[in-house]
Amino acid sequence: MSPPPDATSPPDATTQPPDPASQPPKRYASQVRDEQARRTQRVIVTAAHDLFLAQGYAATTIDAIAEAAHVSRRTVFNSVGGKVALLKLALDWAIVGDDEPIALGDRPAIKAILAESDPRKALMLWVQTVADVAARTTPLGEVLIAAADIDPAAAQLLAEASANRMLGATLFIRYLASLDGLAVGITEQRAAELCWALTDGHLYRLLVAQRSWSTADFNRWLSDSLAAALLPT
Repeated sequence: MSPPPDATSPPDATTQPPDPASQPPKRYASQVRDEQARRTQRVIVTAAHDLFLAQGYAATTIDAIAEAAHVSRRTVFNSVGGKVALLKLALDWAIVGDDEPIALGDRPAIKAILAESDPRKALMLWVQTVADVAARTTPLGEVLIAAADIDPAAAQLLAEASANRMLGATLFIRYLASLDGLAVGITEQRAAELCWALTDGHLYRLLVAQRSWSTADFNRWLSDSLAAALLPT
């Protein structure tokens, strides 16, 4: 058996670490893979979104989504999941307006509300934000309501969406109360319930989509209605 090399001996070729310059940077390769996966997911969810709106939840199949996205059925499941997962992700993206991994609470619109110390101005900013969300989510929301009648998982998703809207209204009302912005005699719970009800996407669809109100008219009416119900006189 040959003796181990001393400190001055050149390292054996079989044990010498590879030259970093000859190896592709792992971090870069990982970023490329992540971006490719994100692009694939974006194409799939966009295809699902369009098909859900065009032909409804029940008539939309995974095979049709895969064909529209130019991917395999397996890729759809591996990238996102089944139909409810696709609908959920499409709704999540519609809520914030893009597919960036930034929560709604960390978005500039919410930060602007929390930076406003005037209750009426804070209310107007909040109405503007929820109206913007409604404009993006109402069409898919109608799809979800129909899906909930035939798919228990979609019904669960609808319940979660309603609970999330209630949580958002509750958090805003707590902030409004911290500004002494609630009228005497109205509880935070009742105020949050009013916000939750009046910001339902169905109401937006009735007035804007069906009765042709402008978004500005809707925002003005909603701000005035909530101000009259919530703010001190």
